[in-house]
Formats: sequence, structure tokens, C-alpha cells
Amino acid sequence: MNQKERMLAGLPYKAWLDGLSEERIQNKLKIYDYNLLRPDEDKKMSQMIKDILGKTGDSIFIEQPFHCDYGKNIEVGNNFYANYNCTILDVGKVIIGENVMFAPNVAIYTAGHPIHPQSRNSDYEYGLAVTIGNNVWIGGSVVINPDIKIGNNVVIGSGSVVTKNIPDNVVAVGNPCKVIRKITDDDRKYYFKDREFDVQDY
Repeated sequence: MNQKERMLAGLPYKAWLDGLSEERIQNKLKIYDYNLLRPDEDKKMSQMIKDILGKTGDSIFIEQPFHCDYGKNIEVGNNFYANYNCTILDVGKVIIGENVMFAPNVAIYTAGHPIHPQSRNSDYEYGLAVTIGNNVWIGGSVVINPDIKIGNNVVIGSGSVVTKNIPDNVVAVGNPCKVIRKITDDDRKYYFKDREFDVQDY
């Protein structure tokens, strides 16, 4: 098993061997070009981001600047939107469902290092997958750590640090991120806290 295979299997690996450094450089060049596109070059932006990522739905948009390690280890479903300054360390797989929104400064870290200093100084690191379900809204400046699964229909509050799995149909917030309540049908009539919609076309 080479170092790339070890990386994708969630095993300890060395990040500069077996062509991994070269893959990261090639992706960084694509990211560099993407981040320098003019705001009115939306068609080119769409084409370029689909080339950077491993798998995408038809309708996706990622605001500049965007940063990731490999790109090809990221899969996003249809109707995905990420606001400014999204960072995804995709050493491990990152799989994102449909109808998912990221606020600014969302960071997904699949990469990690051993706790013990001697182990950490060995230059071995690891990557563990992150999975996000459908119909999820991730608030501003949220950090999602390695080996996390976020369920369907979830809202993660701004500033949260997600260190444990989050089940379906909940609002979760905090550092560490914890479930604070269920999302129910009663929530449908509100657009913010106790403020009710004054429209019917939603």
C-alpha cells in the first residue's frame, strides 16, 4: 500500500511521498486561478470548480476565496453553496449532500496529527472522512473536525466546533457543538426566531 492509498484508507501516512506533494501543488495552481477569476466570470467559475472537485451536482457555487488540499476527495450534491473563505482539508473524503449551505469561514478538517509528541514528530499524519447529509445549513466560522457525520436537515450554529456526530433534524451549537433542540414542523412558519413569514411561496 503506497502513501496515497494509506491516506485514503485513514491510516498513518507521510504527506510528501508517492506523488502527494505534486498532487497538492497541481490543485493549488487550479485554486489560485479560480480565486483570481473576476466576479462576472460565473460560467468559467462553474466549470473550474467542477474540475477541481471530485464529484458535484449541476448547481453549485463556491465564493472566492476557497481553499482545499486535493479537491478530488470532495464530493458535493446538487444545490450546494459555500460563502467566502471556505477551507476544506480533504486528506480524507468529504461527502456533502444536496441543498447544503455554508456561511462564511466554514472549515472542514479531515487532517490530524497524533497526540503524543514523539508520535507527532515522526511526520506521520492521518485523514478521516467527514460526511454531511442533505438540507444542512452550517453557520459562520464553524469548524468540523475529522471523523464526523452530520445528519440530514441539521442547522449548526455560528462559531461551533463539531467534535462529535450530529443526528438528523436538530439545531446544534457550541464549543464543543451540542444538540440544543429538535427541528419540528412548527418551525416552518418562522424565518428568524419568533418572526413569522408574511409570504406563502416557500
